[in-house]
Amino acid sequence: MAVKKIGRQTIKFSSPPSILTTASIVGPKEGQGPLADYYDEVLEDDLFGEDSWEMAESKLLKEAVTIAISKGKLKIPDIDFMIGGDLLNQLISTTFAARDLELPLYGLYGACSTFTEAISIGAVLLDGGFADKVIATTSSHFSTAERQFRYPLELGNQRSLTSQWTVTGSGAALLTSSGNGPVVTYSTIGKVVDLGITDVNNMGAAMAPAAANTIATHLTDTGRGPEDYDLIITGDLGKYGRDIAVELMKKEGFRIVKNFTDCGIEIFDDKKQDTHAGGSGCGCSAVVFCGFLYRQLILKKIKKLLLVSTGALFSPTSFQQGESIPGIAHAIAVEMKGN
Repeated sequence: MAVKKIGRQTIKFSSPPSILTTASIVGPKEGQGPLADYYDEVLEDDLFGEDSWEMAESKLLKEAVTIAISKGKLKIPDIDFMIGGDLLNQLISTTFAARDLELPLYGLYGACSTFTEAISIGAVLLDGGFADKVIATTSSHFSTAERQFRYPLELGNQRSLTSQWTVTGSGAALLTSSGNGPVVTYSTIGKVVDLGITDVNNMGAAMAPAAANTIATHLTDTGRGPEDYDLIITGDLGKYGRDIAVELMKKEGFRIVKNFTDCGIEIFDDKKQDTHAGGSGCGCSAVVFCGFLYRQLILKKIKKLLLVSTGALFSPTSFQQGESIPGIAHAIAVEMKGN
């Protein structure tokens, strides 16, 4: 009997795991954004001393994991499992980093929803008594994503106003079975939702229906309302996707305007940095959470947070074959103890 599952899609943790430490590393453009003071490291060069952008992204992830573990005054062998993923074919950023770190790996692909998916699975392992310490991590890189999903940078293609800028960065969260950090109390696993969007330059529209579905399901399953959270923040809908999600939530009977924003909106200053609709990528919600949001939780400026990472589940092959773009969103409730 699934005693920890409530409602349709939500897990309630009986021994909520603690997020003991976090780490975040970003590229130069992200370091010029409004959240610059909250990252552990800002790169001067997005090649990060490597010969390719792909290897630079893998190094980002490896370094973020290493920093998070060292912040917890632990060593690599102290970690039971590494859980993570990225946007590249066969998860090469994650798997090459895991190769170097020599950590047991759960490799995940949820597109840009992967960060909350990783934390969710880590929390299940900890709450179930299968591990004591896990590291959840994701990465993305503007240049690797452009090369794989869109056009070679050398072509200089013009970007549409609805397009988003893939974040160069990696975030890592160290979860433990006990600790004084913020705790993961609920996890709502998303369903794949597809309303027929086919424009690869409008990811926000493709992901917004899944975000609205997951948020509505979470609130229904838990019996909570939007007002029970200090902040509800999606992963990378961007400003247009966020507006669509707000309208879809209204149809579900929930109004979430005042305390609802998006990591892709917060990470860049779109007017000064020319990022159009905002940020995206597996690293988007990861670095915003592991940098800015985690700090706000520790300072108790935010006491209850609903983080909803969103992903567009398409590939160059499916797009070229005329398929639509399915979306998915996973949610975690993160709370400070003693609320």
